[in-house]
Amino acid sequence: MAQDGAHHGERTTTRPPTPLPHQRPAAGTSSFDLAAWACAPRPDADPGVYRLGYRRVDPERAEAAKVATWPLLLRAGLNAVVAWFAFVYGTQLVLHLIVITVWVEHPSETLVTVVGLSVNVLVAAAVIKIFGRMGRWPEVWRRYVAPLLSRTVTEEQPVEEDAPGAVEAVRGQDPWDGLRRGGAAEAAVRLEGEAVGDVDYVRIRRAWESAQADPVFVPAFTEQVASRGAAAFAHPSEARELPGRAERHDLLLGQVRLGTAQDVPKNPLGHRAAGFALDPAVLGTSLLAVGPAGTGKTARLARPVAEALCLQALSGTACAVVVGAADADLGPDSWYDVVIAPGDPSSLYGLDLYGAARDPDEAAARLAEALLPDELTARAEHARTALQQVVGPFHAAYGRYPGVRELRALLAGEPDVLAALVKALGVAGRLAVHERDLEYRERQRDRADDPGALLADRLALLERPAFEGAFATDGTGRPPFAMRVLDHPLRVRVKLPERSHPEAARMLSRLVVGQFVQAAGAREDRSLFAGLVVDDASAALDAAAVRGLQRMRGANAGAVLLLRTLVDLPEALRAPLFGAVGCRMAFPGIAPWDGKLFSEAWGTHLVQETAVTHTPDTSGGVIRRAGRVGRKALSGTTAQTESVTTRDVERLRWSPSDLAHALPAGHAVVSLTAVSGEQVPPLLVDLRG
Repeated sequence: MAQDGAHHGERTTTRPPTPLPHQRPAAGTSSFDLAAWACAPRPDADPGVYRLGYRRVDPERAEAAKVATWPLLLRAGLNAVVAWFAFVYGTQLVLHLIVITVWVEHPSETLVTVVGLSVNVLVAAAVIKIFGRMGRWPEVWRRYVAPLLSRTVTEEQPVEEDAPGAVEAVRGQDPWDGLRRGGAAEAAVRLEGEAVGDVDYVRIRRAWESAQADPVFVPAFTEQVASRGAAAFAHPSEARELPGRAERHDLLLGQVRLGTAQDVPKNPLGHRAAGFALDPAVLGTSLLAVGPAGTGKTARLARPVAEALCLQALSGTACAVVVGAADADLGPDSWYDVVIAPGDPSSLYGLDLYGAARDPDEAAARLAEALLPDELTARAEHARTALQQVVGPFHAAYGRYPGVRELRALLAGEPDVLAALVKALGVAGRLAVHERDLEYRERQRDRADDPGALLADRLALLERPAFEGAFATDGTGRPPFAMRVLDHPLRVRVKLPERSHPEAARMLSRLVVGQFVQAAGAREDRSLFAGLVVDDASAALDAAAVRGLQRMRGANAGAVLLLRTLVDLPEALRAPLFGAVGCRMAFPGIAPWDGKLFSEAWGTHLVQETAVTHTPDTSGGVIRRAGRVGRKALSGTTAQTESVTTRDVERLRWSPSDLAHALPAGHAVVSLTAVSGEQVPPLLVDLRG
């Protein structure tokens, strides 16, 4: 069924195809038609519909299109015959009634003519309305008569915007009309003479909208565009395009097209055969995708979304943080401004273990949750307290957070390090404030259940020669990246050393995700969409991160989380995670127990169920019964009556068995929720196109 839907809408043609306004040439070429792209229609549609080039579906026309040719023509012909007789005898009947009731004795010739024509017109209109509706004459006209009259038998063209004249009309529009009318005509003239790409257009348009907020900034805007042209207001990296980008993005709406919703009954009518896309309005509720390795989660979801976020960052509308293994195909390093690769000596940037936290206690709490493995989360509260007892005093004494080696020594209770910390606190005049914490840490050192020893052992995984300089806080290592800069259009790639240091990679992924959630919710300037993509989120999620996902909806931020199976998560996190995300995506081959959670989350819907019952025929008198006996003797079959019962019953939208075994390769089932609360039921989507 899904395979048939993939070919819906295919047709043959005998003439060369006309380029459409939404067909963007390859990146880096000079043939990009800015006017056609910027002014192309983008009709309103449900979340998940790729709106560039989208055509609304008329429900009545779609229902009529399901009728086969010969039944449609036969019904139309029969209704035409009956309509003719109804018209002939109907006019006679109406005229007869008029003569009996209101007719004058000696009518004039003009009166007779007017009354006759009026009766004929009224009866004809009534007949056409009644029998035309029953015979579906408009559908016959649309399918057969109109193409015949326009001499386009070889190709059906039901949509006006596909015509060459409509395309030329779109191309004739001025994409810089807003600048001219707003007092920046000089800037519009400069831009007309340059090759402006979609990234440039969206970036300059965003700057123009900001300048219009206060007329004082309009001259500055004009001066910048007049001097730099299409490179005005460029990204800090001066990049204006991504190398090797795919042509599936509509930056004007922030959409990235991932595939096509299949033309199947399970999909809503407005989505059938339409392009499927994601945008910040949908990603703002976060997306969870589950599927085994090899089903295309990275290539068909994570990489396109990462590419879209990087393009939006270049246009000044988003910031992107992409987390995955060092060998994951999430785009080349040239896509990103900051590439953090712990374990790679050639990496230019390190990672700030304390992230966006400005308060020492908050920084210590987030780090403690990242350091503990899943099986020791019950001791998280004691671990947070132990870490706060050393991070706070160290920050008060030295004005910075401790590095990995210093923090491990403090947690292990090394006397020389503790003595130096006490001395530094005394010099800073803060010993009285933090003396109690240090004394308590000293008493805990020799106990068997000391959380400090556990944390010190976990930190030892980060104190390896391969990580030298990656987490420095004293300025001796690589420049550390901190998540507090999410209010800038940065593109960040975090490469985790999953092959060489798997447990350290798990800790770092949990730390980065926790810092992102924390920083996204604490931003003061939320004009940029903050997007997070995690290629393997099995180790990156904990209770704090799951709670933070819900808070990000109101912070113009969202996450795309990929999992191989929900079994990789602690059981206590699975249901809360499903409740925290607004978008859920199931890939082929998921386990039935994973499919059960999807099925329960998507719920049931009403379907019409038809039951046919056959019972022996016992009706009639002696003659009919004798005939049935003879029929049975000759044919060996018993005469039966058939009863048909139709009723509405509740059925699962997608059962666990369907998700586990019936999804074709290259497809996925995805449900969406927009930040505004608008929901889209599960869609079967072909991700291969």
